Amino acid sequence: MATTQQDIEARLSYAHLHAIASHAGYVCRPAIPEEDKEGIDAVVTAYGTFPGAWRTQVTINIQLKATVKVPTDDGTHLSYFVQGIRRYDKLREDHRKPVRLLAVLFLPEQHADWLDCTEQQLILKRCAYWASIRNAPPSDNDSGKTVKIPKDQILKPENLKALVERLALGNDIPSYLVP
Repeated sequence: MATTQQDIEARLSYAHLHAIASHAGYVCRPAIPEEDKEGIDAVVTAYGTFPGAWRTQVTINIQLKATVKVPTDDGTHLSYFVQGIRRYDKLREDHRKPVRLLAVLFLPEQHADWLDCTEQQLILKRCAYWASIRNAPPSDNDSGKTVKIPKDQILKPENLKALVERLALGNDIPSYLVP
């Protein structure tokens, strides 16, 4: 079976997360089939001592997406349509532990512009943003729901570390903004 553009996008979204988590010093692994059925594509686990926290392990379940579609940008948020109401509902459930995040990698429109590799550097173009849509309102249709992702929630090592430290302290993560 031939690899599709969507397959490549999905693999790049995982590679992006894996690189970010590794740089932060965390473990990142792909979801097992049972987790995938629950809308989890990857699991990030941080081990260690976190400043002021009694927890020594923090786990984050992540639903990964990648798209070449240019998102609507309202200045502070990017819009992303989560296809499939079942997937959306799994992400918005309040009782889920560990925390679940949606991470969306916005790639350039042209496949040739996604990656640049030289002797000095490997560059994956554009970035991913994360959001928790826990407690988001139910969808009024069966096809999915558009969510707003804060532009300041870029998936990068220092932001992932801040999120892990926040969770290690037992604090909640930023709540979902209703569009």
